[in-house]
Amino acid sequence: MPSEARNGRQHISTLNEKPLHAALKTWYARPGDRFEVEVDGFLVDIVRGDLLIEIQTRSFAALKRKLISLTANHPLRLVYPVARERWIVRLADNGNGVPARRKSPKPGKLEGMFEELVSFPQLLKHPHFSVEVLLTQEEEIRRHEPGRAWRRRGWVTAERRLLNVVGRRLFESPADMRSLLPVELPDPFSTAELAETLALPRGLAQKMAYCLRGMDVIGVAGKRGNAVLYRRVGVLSGR
Repeated sequence: MPSEARNGRQHISTLNEKPLHAALKTWYARPGDRFEVEVDGFLVDIVRGDLLIEIQTRSFAALKRKLISLTANHPLRLVYPVARERWIVRLADNGNGVPARRKSPKPGKLEGMFEELVSFPQLLKHPHFSVEVLLTQEEEIRRHEPGRAWRRRGWVTAERRLLNVVGRRLFESPADMRSLLPVELPDPFSTAELAETLALPRGLAQKMAYCLRGMDVIGVAGKRGNAVLYRRVGVLSGR
């Protein structure tokens, strides 16, 4: 249901929303936006004129059918936060003690979007679709639940909270993604060289290469031993 005007401002519904999603929607809003609007049978976070805006803080896979359906007839922007800085807050076991707070040593990067974009990399070739990455400062609230999350010794993420947005980058076409490839990258290159050049985990570099190949930004250029080699190619999206 669309939001209603209250005291001259649009009220943004945050019912049943996670704190991070609700905070990002409030931060992203502009005067005149409509919220929680039904379009073609789907509920859309924000409608701004002709533009549909979806804010997603976790798995893109859950949105695949919705995005493909909506982009057939509407311009749509997917907004995704990547935590440039994150503070981990551990709640006391008994609920009464002082929470422990520490800064994560792992800063997030723009390339973090490829963790999720692997669900539909070809969609960026569609003229109606775009992705905007928001670089954020966040708190990750964890509570202890014995028997769960054994790698974290029972500490599970209860919620994420937005502290600040420190940067943003809009990708409207595969050509915009091509700019993420550093000029010093060898030609051809492997995912190991991509990971080293960008200081990324190897797994993330592999997902990045998979997405860029799906967007026709890079193509396979042979092998070096067991490693697949890639080379920049022309963007074929027509945008």
